[in-house]
Amino acid sequence: MSWSAEQTMQFLFSLRSHGVTDPRVLTAMEKIDRGRFVQGVFADRAYEDCPLPIICGQTISQPSIVGLMTQALEVSPRDKVMELGTGSGYQAAILSQLARRVYTVERYKRLQTQAQALFDDLGLTNIITFLADGSHGLPDHAPFDRILVTAAAEDPPGPLLAQLRIGGIMVLPVGQSDAVQTLIRVRRTETGYEYEELCPVRFVPLVEGLGRE
Repeated sequence: MSWSAEQTMQFLFSLRSHGVTDPRVLTAMEKIDRGRFVQGVFADRAYEDCPLPIICGQTISQPSIVGLMTQALEVSPRDKVMELGTGSGYQAAILSQLARRVYTVERYKRLQTQAQALFDDLGLTNIITFLADGSHGLPDHAPFDRILVTAAAEDPPGPLLAQLRIGGIMVLPVGQSDAVQTLIRVRRTETGYEYEELCPVRFVPLVEGLGRE
């Protein structure tokens, strides 16, 4: 399934109406067809602005939230980005259009394998996938210019903050898994960390360890 010109126009209009206005982000989201990342019975809803179920009990985030998180990350073409929670691969694919390199971490082997196959099929050669416990990040590859977390923690995890380069930005949902969470932006400065609340969101919880599926 691929999208039509009319679907593309409606998709971009919906993004703008939800506050996604960065031209680079909009161009990246126009290039990456969300329909390639939604399979099965939900395929015909790929272009709706809503989260959808994927395998392993996970979800693909709604496009407007993906756009707002990407916009908040302020990615530049030379940036090295770490994403925690590959899921369908949709967010990493969009980041690949904006950054020099994307390191994406997934705890479920099935999701990692499926996402890697899709990246290969789409020719997205600047994405590297890892099967690992995302709560620990990728210390061997740190520091990162940008970090994006697509699962909610009660507080920004210390290991991830430590892997953020000075001058870098991390965007993540924070809050209890059974309540409304808040999307926050963390900037690392010479003297510490600055925190900014962006908007209410709802994500699956950030879980330690590898998945069993």
